[in-house]
Amino acid sequence: MREVATAYAPAALGAYSQAVKANGFVFVSGQLGIDPKTGELAGPTAGEQAAQALRNVKCILDAAGSGIEKVVRATIYMKNVEDFHEIDARYAGVFLGSVKPARVAFGGNDIPKGALVEIDAIAVE
Repeated sequence: MREVATAYAPAALGAYSQAVKANGFVFVSGQLGIDPKTGELAGPTAGEQAAQALRNVKCILDAAGSGIEKVVRATIYMKNVEDFHEIDARYAGVFLGSVKPARVAFGGNDIPKGALVEIDAIAVE
């Protein structure tokens, strides 16, 4: 196992790594829509926060020598399931390949820092 860390994504809020590389995979911890430059949520809407969370995932994968196009599985945690379509639109704008990652999305979550969305991912190296 090897830790992955980058200054281009927010530092971990707790006792975990931004990502871990193991056995040819990169496991990216849940990312909030926090702008790493300001330490604040990127905006008040679920769509804005989802877009930033996905940028954070991409930066971490890039630091790991992988890439967003190599994501095989993602999970989306939403505070409000009613935000699904707004979040999914931002997600669809990132995963453009013919084969989309497997995914789970569910609402009703209390997310740290009052965030509306959190996204984690598993990618191949």
